[in-house]
Amino acid sequence: MDISNLIQTVLIYALPVVFAITVHEAAHGYVARHFGDETATIMGRVTLNPMKHIDPIGTILMPLLLYFATSGAFLFGYAKPVPVNFGRLRHPKRDMIWVALAGPASNFVQAILWALLLVGLVAAGIDETFFIKMAQGGVLVNLVMWAFNLFPLPPLDGGRVLAGLLPNGPAQNFLARIEPFGFFIVMGLVIAGIVSTFWLRPLMDVGYTVINVLISPLTALLR
Repeated sequence: MDISNLIQTVLIYALPVVFAITVHEAAHGYVARHFGDETATIMGRVTLNPMKHIDPIGTILMPLLLYFATSGAFLFGYAKPVPVNFGRLRHPKRDMIWVALAGPASNFVQAILWALLLVGLVAAGIDETFFIKMAQGGVLVNLVMWAFNLFPLPPLDGGRVLAGLLPNGPAQNFLARIEPFGFFIVMGLVIAGIVSTFWLRPLMDVGYTVINVLISPLTALLR
């Protein structure tokens, strides 16, 4: 393992990753508060202070161990989930959907902002590799978080959205029963390549296409 490459990679991705997880988690808490649940606010989680959201194991140790173990081929991590008491939401079933979507939506917005920064750097003639790669990494990291968290299996955000959309009955009961094992099921599907092949890559392709369409007027103007 080339330590210098590892350090360079960490420095390039550090800022995008910190912003991605911090805004993602804070967005959940902010929207939950908007719809009536103050749990995250009381616990100090509606904040852009990254230290409130970083999990020492899931955010730092696990990604580093996986990076070394797989030579950078496979990375996975997580932040401390923002506590939400869905029973305190004014309309729990409906509002749960918006709370769940807030995190992935924040990542998609960040991906757009990093893409705009990349366009701005190129337009300004700034060709410093570090900053170009950081902007590209910002787009990549946030699109990965956006797509991955929308996977329709609890405890991921997509699972919450699915639970809110499904009518009360057997389907919702099934999701509730598998939720305690959801993390391990998702990890198994990730390791097997199912999530990447049939969900992550197709959705990220859509994300890149949408972003390119959104910023195309600006890129055309700067030519």
